[in-house]
Amino acid sequence: MRTLFSWSKKLLISLRSLAILSLLCLILGWSLPAQAASRISPKLEEQVLQIIREHPKVVLESLVAYQQQQRQQIQQSQQSFLQDLQTNPQAVIGNSPVTGSLKSKIVLVEFSDYECPYCAEANKTVKQFMEKHQDQVTLVYKHFPLTQIHAEAVPAAKAAWAANQQGKFWEYSDALFSDQKQLSEAKYLDIATNLKLDLDKFKSDRTLADNEIIKDMQLGQKLGLTGTPFFVMNGESLSGAVQLSEMEQVLARATK
Repeated sequence: MRTLFSWSKKLLISLRSLAILSLLCLILGWSLPAQAASRISPKLEEQVLQIIREHPKVVLESLVAYQQQQRQQIQQSQQSFLQDLQTNPQAVIGNSPVTGSLKSKIVLVEFSDYECPYCAEANKTVKQFMEKHQDQVTLVYKHFPLTQIHAEAVPAAKAAWAANQQGKFWEYSDALFSDQKQLSEAKYLDIATNLKLDLDKFKSDRTLADNEIIKDMQLGQKLGLTGTPFFVMNGESLSGAVQLSEMEQVLARATK
């Protein structure tokens, strides 16, 4: 249980890695006016490393400054997100799938990946939670496919987005999570057929899904997300395979 957002060591390590890469790019930028980084010669690479060895204090100061800048940007994004969630929830919801109470002041935002096993477990918990509190809570789904490790995460997200255009997002989403190991083109069409979707429209809509999915991913990145599932409910965050009791406790505090 955390107040939004208590950052883990994993995030700090990610920022440090990004800082090193950015510093290298900056140094290389001074040496290479407009050439691509992919064309860096071994000699130039050695020169960069030599600069780092000779000026470790400068490198460290640059890393610290970069980390501070990144944290400030993330904190600003978080504050803006929370303010919108409280005063203008529709700005957060946008065109995302929604279920539960459409007029509730308690909004549960879920960032998830259809190929993530922890997301599949969390989906079961969220379903239980919403069955009990559908009159109290608005559930909003945001796509956050982990593209570097899950090859089918984006295709599955596109299929779910297309199903949403025919009012079948939640049924389609449940079907994806329930048969996660079989994600494939055949599976996407099979689920669409079972839900009696217009297959021509379904196929066409999948080609239009990129912008909305990218928008969700950019939001998650601005908030500093490093994994899935991730939930935000009234200023508190939950992550991983959450337990029903955890969600109940956050709801209890939100309704006091």
